[in-house]
This record gives sequence, structure tokens and C-alpha cells, in this order.
Amino acid sequence: MEILTQPWPWYVSGVLIGLMVPTLLILGNKAFGISSSLRHICAACIPTKAKFFDYNWKEESWNLIFAFGIILGGCVAGCIFQNPNPVQISESTIIDLNALGIKNYSGLAPTELFNFYSLFTLKGFIVMVVGGFFVGFGTRYAGGCTSGHTISGLSNLQFPSLIASVCFFAGGLIMTWFILPIIMNL
Repeated sequence: MEILTQPWPWYVSGVLIGLMVPTLLILGNKAFGISSSLRHICAACIPTKAKFFDYNWKEESWNLIFAFGIILGGCVAGCIFQNPNPVQISESTIIDLNALGIKNYSGLAPTELFNFYSLFTLKGFIVMVVGGFFVGFGTRYAGGCTSGHTISGLSNLQFPSLIASVCFFAGGLIMTWFILPIIMNL
């Protein structure tokens, strides 16, 4: 039981994620990604002839099962196999977060930003609502999410996935070093 309640080393998780691509290739060259699950759900639930949703979503039902498994696994891990220790972060990260006003490290996300009450503050609204919009817009504009492009697309040597992955990384750096400090000082 102890192995299920402790964080796994990166090299175990990395190998498991890396095995996803050859597994999908063996199973029929299926593309991996989570953002497409929303499209499949909409195609299944919304009867429309819109070109974007007019396809045989049942061929991609494995992706819906995979996404459901992620949600179920997260619930099981969070509710049953709880890790009693807080997330371990480096001292330099703690110093940087303290400078931004984040001082509670007891959960997976900073409670100063990610809670129901901060949604009604300017800072919380920008981070959660505006940030969520940009994530959704960027995913649709890039034709996929970070997992789809970076894990599956790069493994299949797709040049658009290389461009998307470079842009994801550059956007993360710009957000972390330039935009987030401005938002946190509002």
C-alpha cells in the first residue's frame, strides 16, 4: 500500500508516458491528447451538422475512456491514497513565490489564488477565468494540447507539433517571468 501513497520517481512516470506512443502506434496509429476529448463529448451529445462536430466520434471512444480514467484515477489518488506530506518544492522556488505573495504550500495549488473566493477578486479572475480562456483558445488554435503535440506529435516527427511545443514553452516562460509578477502585484 505504501507505494500507492508516495510520489513516484520521475523516471517511472516518464517511462510510462513514453510507452504511450508505441502502444498507440501498435493499436492503430491513434493520436494521443486530452483536449480532443471535449470535441468527442460535444459530437456525441450535441446533434448538429456543424463540420467540426460531424464525424464518427465512436472511433475515438478510447480517448474518452482514457480521459475518464484520468479523472477517476485522480479521485482515487486524492481521496483514498492521500499523500500526507505537502508537495516538496525547492527553497529558491519558495523565495520566489513569497516575493509574489504566495505563502501557503500545503496543497497542490496556491490557495491564495485557487479558491472560490479569489474568483471574485481581480487577481483571481484574471488567473482562473482569463487564463482558462487563453488555455482553451490556444489549445483550439494550435490544433491540440501540450500532451498531444509534445508527446504524440513530436514522437511522430510532426513539424507543426514542434512549432506548437516551442510556442507552449516560450509562452510558459513569458507568463512566469513577465506576466505573472504583474498580475500578482495587482
